[in-house]
Amino acid sequence: MKPELREQILTILAEVPAGRVTTYGRIAAMTDGGTPRLVARALRELPAGHDLPWFRVITASRKLADHGGADEQRRRLVAEGVLFDARGRVSPERMWP
Repeated sequence: MKPELREQILTILAEVPAGRVTTYGRIAAMTDGGTPRLVARALRELPAGHDLPWFRVITASRKLADHGGADEQRRRLVAEGVLFDARGRVSPERMWP
């Protein structure tokens, strides 16, 4: 991945406010040539000790992606007031931007 694209993704990620979520696709659409898969890759490659809100990124179906950190992601989102419906989806009102 080009360093410029990674920087764009991480800059956008840093702007997602607490209590809100966005999707891999929405972040990709705000970059120059990014794709949802590249956004996911950038999140997987975050360095240890970072303070970026990776947990605020969800799938286009407004659900958590299936990954090893999904339980922690859910806990962090609930702590910020993001609730999930019976089907595991986040309310559309919580979407950013």
